[in-house]
Amino acid sequence: MLNFSEQSSSSIYQSIYDLLKLGLPEQQAHIVTALGLLFALALLLYALDYIMRHVLYSVLNKIARRTSTKWDDYLLDNKVHVRLSRTILVLLTRQLLPVIFLGFQILTAAIVKFLDLFILVMLYQLANSLLKTCRDIFRTSKGFKDKPIDSYLQVVQIFLIFVIGTLVVSLLTGNSPWSFLVSLGAASAILMLVFKDTILGFVASIQVSANDSVRVGDWIEMPKYGVDGDVLQINLNNVKIQNWDKTIVTIPTYTLLSDSFKNYRGMQETGGRRIKRALNIKMSSIRYLSEDEITALKKIHLLAPYIERREQEIAEYNKSWNTDTSSPVNGRRMTNIGLFRAYVLTYAKHHPNIHQELTLLVRQLAPSAYGIPLELYMFTKGTQWAYFEDTMADIFDHLLAAIEHFHLQVFELPAADDLRLIASNSPRS
Repeated sequence: MLNFSEQSSSSIYQSIYDLLKLGLPEQQAHIVTALGLLFALALLLYALDYIMRHVLYSVLNKIARRTSTKWDDYLLDNKVHVRLSRTILVLLTRQLLPVIFLGFQILTAAIVKFLDLFILVMLYQLANSLLKTCRDIFRTSKGFKDKPIDSYLQVVQIFLIFVIGTLVVSLLTGNSPWSFLVSLGAASAILMLVFKDTILGFVASIQVSANDSVRVGDWIEMPKYGVDGDVLQINLNNVKIQNWDKTIVTIPTYTLLSDSFKNYRGMQETGGRRIKRALNIKMSSIRYLSEDEITALKKIHLLAPYIERREQEIAEYNKSWNTDTSSPVNGRRMTNIGLFRAYVLTYAKHHPNIHQELTLLVRQLAPSAYGIPLELYMFTKGTQWAYFEDTMADIFDHLLAAIEHFHLQVFELPAADDLRLIASNSPRS
């Protein structure tokens, strides 16, 4: 396995070899020369690594921590300096080992090929650390804070892996990288099948970013996948969402294009969260109000101006049409549900937590078997969940307590106690 016929071209190697050959056989002289140079190389590499780790790293770390910029901190956090120093050591080893094993031709060829492969791996790790540093820098930038940076990083990583893999195959086979790429084209259909999710995720992440449909930090809702929370991360293959119950849900990125979802970003940017809830009024409790009842309702400060204005309008209308007021159906009159609706609207307009610049209305919906729904459609001034729930509960607490003053009743299904009371009062046969 050893070939000593070739004359050494290294002056250092030749000098040591010529000195040892005086007292040793030719084969042993080559071995001792190689071992001696290998030991010297190990000492050199150890000394360089020690200087970089204990001297250079500490100096760079102190400089980075004292500066106001963040990019140098990210370089240290992602160990770019470590990858760079190790790459330099491997490159130095690649240059010196062939000299050390110059007398061993077959062994030298194997070592050189192994070091070439190792250099490719080290270069990939260095490029990957630089990419992660760029990702951290972009994440802190206002323009890229809500962009799917991880998707872009993974695309570049896949491209780097493909390039490194092509070079590795070319180095092992001894063929040109272009011949490998030509043969790879024939297997493109299989590759597309294997990397289907990656390709779909790549296209989806680009379209999501271009259309600005989802950002990191958005609140999205997809009931089909049990998603209801904030987007934590958008990767090439999946999207990570933290639900309000603190559970983590991951969905494929391409589902943001293939399926529908609700994004609450518009609500958060507007600054108001919608209240859309109804009170079901018992229809049998709706009626015209008498004069005494209207006078009693005038004592409600929020409602008094409306009643006075409404009385004047009704009086003018009935007078213009010579209405016979002996029948309550003739002409126009005030109803308890109408005054209650006006009171709810006025109450909402004076509520400090209701947004007055967004849609604010109180409307009647179509009657149903559960009564007449009186729906409140308005927005709170804040979008926080607790703030929204407290405001809505405060409003409906007040309305449920105030509705009896308008001689109205809220519809509710009979409870077990109601049924037992009916049964006890019914005549027994």
